[in-house]
Amino acid sequence: MASRVEILNDGGFRSDGRKQYELRDIIIDLSQQGSADGSVVLSHGLTQVSASVFGPREAKMRSQTLHDRANINVEVTIAPFSMGERRKRSRNDKRVLDFASTIKATFEPAIQTSLYPRSQVDIYINVLQQDGGVLQACINATTLALAAAGIPLLDFVCAVTGGVQSASPLLDLTTLEENDIPHLTVAMMPRTGNITLLTMETRLHVDRFEEIFQLATSAGHVLHREMKAAIKDRTRTLVAAMSVAPKAVGEKDPVYSERMDDS
Repeated sequence: MASRVEILNDGGFRSDGRKQYELRDIIIDLSQQGSADGSVVLSHGLTQVSASVFGPREAKMRSQTLHDRANINVEVTIAPFSMGERRKRSRNDKRVLDFASTIKATFEPAIQTSLYPRSQVDIYINVLQQDGGVLQACINATTLALAAAGIPLLDFVCAVTGGVQSASPLLDLTTLEENDIPHLTVAMMPRTGNITLLTMETRLHVDRFEEIFQLATSAGHVLHREMKAAIKDRTRTLVAAMSVAPKAVGEKDPVYSERMDDS
């Protein structure tokens, strides 16, 4: 059956003008949102998500308290306007619950929960716009929000989607590509190379799996550099702001004092 859209043309370009292994532009906004301990708005191309982290703090329900480590609570919401069909998904929607469960399982090996027994880390994710790679965007946004909140991590968790069109591997898929070709999402820890997530919603031939998997993990290192640079820039900004100490109460401004003396 022929593809409904031209995924990859004869010149080696995809429908959005990218080459096979080219990632979409990533935009990271780590400015503070509300009362969250750490927050981010992240865009992979036209896909945009926000993530906010609160904690570690006391669990709201005793049943969620773990005596030897912190409990990770993940809640995902998908904005009705985030995609073409205006379908409102509640927090109890199966796809939303699966998303939250997947993200929680992805970060349990990365967060040092043993440092905060009997507490809870709340992660709230809001999908604002969808154009493929929604799970990878949610995972990458969660990593950045956790780092911004100062939650101890063993390593970053970086995720990317990969697929194959005929015999041609592709990275960082759009919605058109995800709907038309077999694909997988890989989340990895760059420093150790450990894989915290590997999920496939479509069938992928075993002969193509290893190639896509290797390309996705290599792309994870590229994303790691971008994400690490964003965290470093934010840290420099915070340190610079802290170094400008406010004047103590009653301390005279030297310029103002000099003018008063002259008068």
